[in-house]
Amino acid sequence: MTTRVRRRPLMLTLLLALAVAGCGSGSGGGSGAGGKLTVWLAVDAQESWPELVKSTNDRFAKAHPGVQVDVQYQQWTTKNQKLDAVLAGKNVPDVVEMGNSETTNYIVNGAFASLDPAGFDQSDAWLPALADACRKDGKTYCVPYYVGARVAVYRTDYFARAGVPGTPKTYPELVSALDRLKASYGAEDPNFSALYLPGRYWYAAMAFVKDAGGEIAVKDGDRWKASLSSPKSVAGLTEWKRLIDTYYVGDRAKDNSDQPGVVGQGRVAVFYGNTWEADAAADERSGGDPKLKEKFATFPFPGPSGKLLPPFLGGSTLAVPAKSTRKELAADWIKSFTDRQSQQALIAANTLPNNTTQLAEVAAGGINGPAAQAAATGGWMTPFAPGWTSVEKSNILPEMLERIANGKASVQDATREADRRIDEVINER
Repeated sequence: MTTRVRRRPLMLTLLLALAVAGCGSGSGGGSGAGGKLTVWLAVDAQESWPELVKSTNDRFAKAHPGVQVDVQYQQWTTKNQKLDAVLAGKNVPDVVEMGNSETTNYIVNGAFASLDPAGFDQSDAWLPALADACRKDGKTYCVPYYVGARVAVYRTDYFARAGVPGTPKTYPELVSALDRLKASYGAEDPNFSALYLPGRYWYAAMAFVKDAGGEIAVKDGDRWKASLSSPKSVAGLTEWKRLIDTYYVGDRAKDNSDQPGVVGQGRVAVFYGNTWEADAAADERSGGDPKLKEKFATFPFPGPSGKLLPPFLGGSTLAVPAKSTRKELAADWIKSFTDRQSQQALIAANTLPNNTTQLAEVAAGGINGPAAQAAATGGWMTPFAPGWTSVEKSNILPEMLERIANGKASVQDATREADRRIDEVINER
C-alpha cells in the first residue's frame, strides 16, 4: 500500500499534546465487561479481507462477552484529518490503522499508548520497515499489520513475441529485455513504453537512490539532514533518468496514480508497481481492459547494483490512542487481528504478512511470490523524522523528479534545491 500523509496544523498539535498530557494513566485499561470497542480500519480491509475482520470479531466476542466491536472504515485521503480532530477531544477510537510512514509525528506528540511487544505473536520477527515505525526511545507504540513491496509487472504475451528468454534475473538481462521489447513494438507504435516510469513516481525513483547506496535524509545526532545531493544519491537518480529517456514514452509530469488504467491501454510491456495493479490493469473499474486478464506476471526488479532493487515497504500498523479508555481490550483485539492465523488469511488474500517468518509461506510461483522475495531483502522506508509528513505534503520529491525528468534541471541542481527545501521542514514536530 502507498501511504498518504497530512501535515498537522500547529494549533492542533498543541491541543493534542495538552490533551494527552492531561489524560495520564487514569484513562484506565478498559478490561471490564460490556460496552463498545471502536476500531478504525482503512477501506482495504473492507474491500479485500472482510472475512478476516469478521473472524477476528468472532474470536474477540468469545473472549470478551458483551463487548461490541464497532469497525469503522476510513478513506486514506481523509483518515488523518479526522483522527487529528477526534484526538483533540474526548471520544477517540480505541484502535486506529496507520500507514507506516505516518506514525512518527503521532508518536512524537504522545498520541499513542505504549504496548508490550512480547504480548503479540511473532513480534521477534516483525519486518523492520513496520516495527521501526512503531518504536521510539526503546518503547513500542503500534503493532505491524501488513506490508506491500513493489516488483516488475510484465505482459507475458509481449515477452514471448519479443523473444525475451525468461524473466530477467540481473540488471543487464533487464536492459536486454527492454531493448528487445522496444525494438519489437516501439517502431510500429510511437506511444509504446517498454518500461512505464512516469517522472513524478517518487517511490520508483527513490528505489534507485537506495540501490546506489544513497539516502533521502540521514540522522546527525538528534536532527535529520537531507542527502539527495550526495554522490551516491545522484548516481542512482542519474540511472533512473537514463531509463526514462530510453524506455518511457509519455507525460513526464505524471505520477503513478492512474498506472493500472494506463497499462490497461496495452502500450506498456513492463511497469514497476504493486502486485494488485496487475489485476487492476485488467479491471474496467480502474480503467483497465478485461481482455488482459491472465496476461500479467511478476518478477523481482533487478537493480543496477547487482542486487534486487530495494522496494519501498509500504504497509500498515495498528495503534491504541493514549486517550482510549479501553486500552487492554484494544490490545487484545489487535493481538487476534495480527496473530499467525490472521497473517495466514492475509497471505491467502495476496497480501504480504507483517513478519519475516511467514514471508516463506507466500507461494513462490504465485503473483505475490516475487514481492515476498523483494520484501525479504529489507527494502527501505522514508525517514522516521518528525517532519516527514511536511516533506510529503510539500511535494518536494515529485517536483524535484519532474524537473529532472523534463530536463528543466540537472540531477545535481535539482537535488541541491530539494535538499534545501527538505532541511527547512524535516525536523518540525
